[in-house]
Amino acid sequence: MVGTPELERGTGVPAHVQIERWLLDAIAGGEMAPGDRLPGERELAGRLGVSRMTLRQALATLERDGVLVRVPGRSGGAFVAEPRVDCDLTGLTGFTEQMRRAHLHAEAKVLVAATVPASARVAAALRLAEGEPVHEVTRVRSAGRSPVALEHSFFPALPGFLDADLGGSLYALLAGAYDLEPRTAVEHLDPVIAGPGEAGELGIAPGTPLMSIERTAYAADGTPVEYARDLFRPDRVRISVRSGVSAPAPPPGRRAGP
Repeated sequence: MVGTPELERGTGVPAHVQIERWLLDAIAGGEMAPGDRLPGERELAGRLGVSRMTLRQALATLERDGVLVRVPGRSGGAFVAEPRVDCDLTGLTGFTEQMRRAHLHAEAKVLVAATVPASARVAAALRLAEGEPVHEVTRVRSAGRSPVALEHSFFPALPGFLDADLGGSLYALLAGAYDLEPRTAVEHLDPVIAGPGEAGELGIAPGTPLMSIERTAYAADGTPVEYARDLFRPDRVRISVRSGVSAPAPPPGRRAGP
């Protein structure tokens, strides 16, 4: 734990705000790392010369912002949280590449790899008849050894697909082995609550909020190559989408430009 600061009195900046800034600066400067535990409330409040209520106000704000994680119990306390990873949905970039851009090592734990009959929803997405064989792959994705997402994907029954290495980028596998690189996708985002099984795989408590992304990905010729429902931990992943304004269409009968 870094040395505690001397809080300034009479400056108009509340003590809890000064504590928040101090902790943020310590984390940004590398003086505190993810997983580091803060001293107990009584000890830390005494060092800072503030009431425990003031300290709790600062800690609650940092917990709400995802900077700290507070764990109840005798072995708990306030810990520096793992930084959230930006996941940009603007381009169709797989998880492995997203983690590479964030300078994190992506890992995959394969839970399911099997050929199954397509359900009505999967068949409609992949433009198959209900009951046709499809490959089902379920994986826990981790960044920096911490689970961040649970992927549940279905693919056309491509020969040899399940015999390949399923621990890396499945999009790279589609592109390299089958010339079916995903180029476009339709994605739907919904907030959901983690069930017991999902919570266990992601290392969270049942009932924890998650972000669900339902996706159908297409090759360049419009062939659907994946239907998926991914569950992301919002405390570890921040979803972003870039947008812009297209030029308005010219009025009827008028040419666009000289």
